[in-house]
Amino acid sequence: MTEPPDPTVSLIEYPSDFPIKVMGLTHDQFVPTIVELVTIHDPEFHEGRIEQRPSSAGNYLSLTVTVRATSREQLDNLYRALSSHPMVKYVL
Repeated sequence: MTEPPDPTVSLIEYPSDFPIKVMGLTHDQFVPTIVELVTIHDPEFHEGRIEQRPSSAGNYLSLTVTVRATSREQLDNLYRALSSHPMVKYVL
């Protein structure tokens, strides 16, 4: 029988570039808001590290933000900040 994975062990090597997908309603302040939130957790982040993809009907916008991950704590805090923002529908 195999042992369950240790939750304190990370499969990510730090530091590394780490993509996070953020989805929300299309809004002119969505991208600047996400940039502002991400920059709090990754001060070197800039808008050039975002890929944008609108939904087929144009109602939603999917962003792939690539952050410089330095620790699990940093990523956990960033996920919490993004997930709790009212403009964000999903974070993957």
